[in-house]
Amino acid sequence: MNIDKEFSCVAHMEAAAQRRIPGFARDYLFNGISRGVSVRKNRDSLDTVELMPRYLQEADQPNIRCRLFGQEFNAPFGVAPMGLSGLVWPNSERILAKAAKQHNIPYTLSTVATITLEEARKIAGENAWFQLYTPQEPEVRKDLLRRCREAGYETIQLTVDVPFKTRRDHDIRNGLSVPPRLDAKTLFQMTTHPEWALRMLRLGVPQFVNLKPYHDAGKSKNVGRSIRESTKFIEERMGQHITAERFAEIRDLWPGKLIVKGVLDPEEAKAYMALGADALLVSNHGGRQLDAAPTAVSVLPQIRAAVGPDVPILADGGVRTGLDIARMLALGADFVLMGRPFLFAVAAMDSLGGKHVMNILKAELQSTMGQLGCPTLAELPGCLVGR
Repeated sequence: MNIDKEFSCVAHMEAAAQRRIPGFARDYLFNGISRGVSVRKNRDSLDTVELMPRYLQEADQPNIRCRLFGQEFNAPFGVAPMGLSGLVWPNSERILAKAAKQHNIPYTLSTVATITLEEARKIAGENAWFQLYTPQEPEVRKDLLRRCREAGYETIQLTVDVPFKTRRDHDIRNGLSVPPRLDAKTLFQMTTHPEWALRMLRLGVPQFVNLKPYHDAGKSKNVGRSIRESTKFIEERMGQHITAERFAEIRDLWPGKLIVKGVLDPEEAKAYMALGADALLVSNHGGRQLDAAPTAVSVLPQIRAAVGPDVPILADGGVRTGLDIARMLALGADFVLMGRPFLFAVAAMDSLGGKHVMNILKAELQSTMGQLGCPTLAELPGCLVGR
């Protein structure tokens, strides 16, 4: 297989992923919440962002390297946290963590990942970040942050946009669970997707391994019981509003860099910075939490104006190309995260996917900047049209 020819862009990887992932996992990956309005708006809003090319200015070798939190990265984008990614495509977390280290971009592990935070840090090294879904018990939060410190993490993303249990219609209909429920419909989907099934059989049943120490079944050798207890723990004991008081507790516990993930309101952005945040991630959670939420594109300029030029701002939502990365940076972001494109790539190409899609995105971004006559990332806001 000539992957350069067959998978020359994320759209080709997405089409292959749709064929190779079983339906229950495919619905989880591709859909959002309710009618999917927010997912569509994320994509559509990016397409409205116009950039002005200038042909008198030379940009033969656009520089896409950037610094964030004192660390230099090879590109201004990274891997966003993705829950259940090990179910969507087996071993995807290890593949992407390894590729991120090789490409020198950040890799963010979700609290509900299927590999441990300690293993992810060993694979990705200093490029590993951790996303904290907030447990309701203070002692569990404290212990997760302790483990992050001891593993060597320097940056966490504190997710604030999952304050209440969501109802995702497609997941309810499919009976999505980890491991998948072995009813007739699910078994049919597995057997008709043999590459996914064989990889899952080889790697074993995925589990929410970062949460196992915090429920009784984590000490049991009964895998099925452990998974059920983990699922119950997530449903009943994870997620809450990150009030000023709770944020202060977490800030006191975490000595490293703290990114607030899920900010959409300019006033809240200012409030989190005043409370001690180091950076903001402007995001509507990929359209997965509230179908009426604004897009990052629609609020980025206001948030940048509210917090000023010096606050690091990251953004995500609907990004599929290097052009989209340039659009987000032009709107005021310093850095861009993506989730779905990386899982599309791994589902399409397995172990080759992470490295390949990162190469594609870097090449697309450089091509975009060359077309714009924009030699540096810092000059991209000057290319924005009509905003």
